[in-house]
Amino acid sequence: MKLKTGCAVGFLILPVIVCLLISCQNDAGVEFQRYYSNGSAIYQARCQNCHGALGEGLKALIPPLTDTAYIKANKPALACLIKNGMKGSIGVSNRDFEGEMPGNELAPVELAGVLTYISNSFGNKSGTVNTSQVEEDLKKCK
Repeated sequence: MKLKTGCAVGFLILPVIVCLLISCQNDAGVEFQRYYSNGSAIYQARCQNCHGALGEGLKALIPPLTDTAYIKANKPALACLIKNGMKGSIGVSNRDFEGEMPGNELAPVELAGVLTYISNSFGNKSGTVNTSQVEEDLKKCK
Protein backbone atom coordinates (compact mmCIF):
# COMPACT_ATOMS: atom_id res chain seq x y z
CA MET A 1 0.00 0.00 0.00
CA LYS A 2 1.50 3.30 -1.10
CA LEU A 3 1.01 6.61 0.68
CA LYS A 4 0.44 9.66 -1.38
CA THR A 5 3.35 12.10 -1.39
CA GLY A 6 1.22 14.84 0.21
CA CYS A 7 0.29 12.58 3.13
CA ALA A 8 3.88 11.50 3.68
CA VAL A 9 5.07 15.11 3.74
CA GLY A 10 2.23 16.01 6.10
CA PHE A 11 3.23 13.26 8.52
CA LEU A 12 6.80 14.59 8.52
CA ILE A 13 5.94 18.28 8.86
CA LEU A 14 3.25 17.98 11.52
CA PRO A 15 5.62 16.77 14.31
CA VAL A 16 8.07 19.55 13.45
CA ILE A 17 5.33 22.19 13.75
CA VAL A 18 4.09 20.73 17.04
CA CYS A 19 7.64 20.76 18.46
CA LEU A 20 8.15 24.36 17.40
CA LEU A 21 4.88 25.47 19.01
CA ILE A 22 5.70 23.70 22.27
CA SER A 23 9.23 25.08 22.45
CA CYS A 24 8.25 28.68 21.75
CA GLN A 25 7.87 30.84 24.84
CA ASN A 26 7.37 34.53 25.20
CA ASP A 27 10.10 36.72 26.69
CA ALA A 28 8.42 36.78 30.12
CA GLY A 29 8.34 32.98 30.21
CA VAL A 30 12.01 32.74 29.29
CA GLU A 31 12.92 35.35 31.92
CA PHE A 32 10.91 33.50 34.57
CA GLN A 33 12.58 30.17 33.75
CA ARG A 34 16.04 31.75 33.89
CA TYR A 35 15.47 33.31 37.32
CA TYR A 36 13.64 30.23 38.63
CA SER A 37 16.29 27.70 37.59
CA ASN A 38 19.16 29.86 38.88
CA GLY A 39 17.25 30.44 42.10
CA SER A 40 16.65 26.73 42.53
CA ALA A 41 20.38 26.01 42.39
CA ILE A 42 21.17 28.80 44.87
CA TYR A 43 18.35 27.66 47.19
CA GLN A 44 19.72 24.11 47.18
CA ALA A 45 23.23 25.33 47.98
CA ARG A 46 22.43 28.06 50.52
CA CYS A 47 18.92 27.66 51.97
CA GLN A 48 17.76 24.08 51.72
CA ASN A 49 19.87 22.83 54.62
CA CYS A 50 17.76 24.88 57.05
CA HIS A 51 14.46 25.51 55.25
CA GLY A 52 14.22 22.01 53.75
CA ALA A 53 13.91 20.59 50.27
CA LEU A 54 10.16 21.19 50.36
CA GLY A 55 10.36 24.53 52.19
CA GLU A 56 8.96 22.87 55.31
CA GLY A 57 11.38 24.51 57.74
CA LEU A 58 12.65 22.74 60.84
CA LYS A 59 9.95 22.12 63.43
CA ALA A 60 9.90 25.01 65.92
CA LEU A 61 13.36 26.29 65.00
CA ILE A 62 13.22 27.45 61.38
CA PRO A 63 10.10 28.85 59.71
CA PRO A 64 8.62 27.19 56.65
CA LEU A 65 8.51 28.86 53.27
CA THR A 66 5.14 27.30 52.50
CA ASP A 67 3.12 30.15 54.00
CA THR A 68 1.82 31.86 50.86
CA ALA A 69 0.22 34.68 52.85
CA TYR A 70 3.50 35.55 54.59
CA ILE A 71 5.48 35.45 51.33
CA LYS A 72 2.99 37.73 49.56
CA ALA A 73 2.60 40.16 52.45
CA ASN A 74 6.35 40.53 52.98
CA LYS A 75 7.61 40.27 49.40
CA PRO A 76 9.29 43.73 49.39
CA ALA A 77 11.21 42.91 52.61
CA LEU A 78 12.39 39.44 51.61
CA ALA A 79 15.48 40.61 49.70
CA CYS A 80 16.69 42.47 52.78
CA LEU A 81 15.92 39.51 55.03
CA ILE A 82 17.91 37.10 52.84
CA LYS A 83 20.80 39.51 52.25
CA ASN A 84 21.18 40.80 55.82
CA GLY A 85 19.79 37.90 57.82
CA MET A 86 17.72 38.44 60.95
CA LYS A 87 17.71 38.01 64.69
CA GLY A 88 14.73 37.72 66.97
CA SER A 89 11.19 36.54 66.59
CA ILE A 90 9.22 36.01 63.40
CA GLY A 91 5.63 34.84 63.05
CA VAL A 92 4.94 32.47 60.16
CA SER A 93 2.03 30.06 59.70
CA ASN A 94 0.44 31.14 62.98
CA ARG A 95 3.58 30.12 64.89
CA ASP A 96 6.43 32.15 66.36
CA PHE A 97 10.01 31.28 65.59
CA GLU A 98 12.90 32.64 67.64
CA GLY A 99 16.47 32.56 66.44
CA GLU A 100 18.96 33.90 63.99
CA MET A 101 19.25 33.56 60.23
CA PRO A 102 22.67 34.48 58.86
CA GLY A 103 22.90 36.93 55.98
CA ASN A 104 23.91 35.79 52.52
CA GLU A 105 26.34 37.68 50.35
CA LEU A 106 24.37 37.36 47.15
CA ALA A 107 24.35 39.70 44.18
CA PRO A 108 20.99 41.25 43.25
CA VAL A 109 20.60 38.86 40.31
CA GLU A 110 21.16 35.90 42.67
CA LEU A 111 18.66 37.30 45.17
CA ALA A 112 16.16 37.74 42.34
CA GLY A 113 16.62 34.09 41.41
CA VAL A 114 16.16 32.85 44.97
CA LEU A 115 13.11 35.05 45.46
CA THR A 116 11.58 33.91 42.17
CA TYR A 117 12.18 30.31 43.21
CA ILE A 118 10.75 30.72 46.73
CA SER A 119 7.84 32.82 45.47
CA ASN A 120 6.85 30.11 43.00
CA SER A 121 7.58 26.93 44.95
CA PHE A 122 6.16 25.25 48.04
CA GLY A 123 2.60 26.26 47.10
CA ASN A 124 3.50 29.88 46.36
CA LYS A 125 2.69 31.44 42.97
CA SER A 126 3.85 35.05 42.79
CA GLY A 127 5.60 35.41 39.42
CA THR A 128 9.04 36.68 38.56
CA VAL A 129 11.10 38.83 40.90
CA ASN A 130 13.65 40.58 38.68
CA THR A 131 16.97 42.23 39.47
CA SER A 132 15.66 45.79 39.25
CA GLN A 133 12.91 44.99 41.80
CA VAL A 134 15.50 43.49 44.17
CA GLU A 135 17.73 46.55 43.80
CA GLU A 136 14.77 48.82 44.68
CA ASP A 137 13.87 46.64 47.67
CA LEU A 138 17.49 46.63 48.92
CA LYS A 139 17.50 50.45 48.96
CA LYS A 140 14.71 50.28 51.57
CA CYS A 141 16.52 47.91 53.96
CA LYS A 142 16.40 48.97 57.58
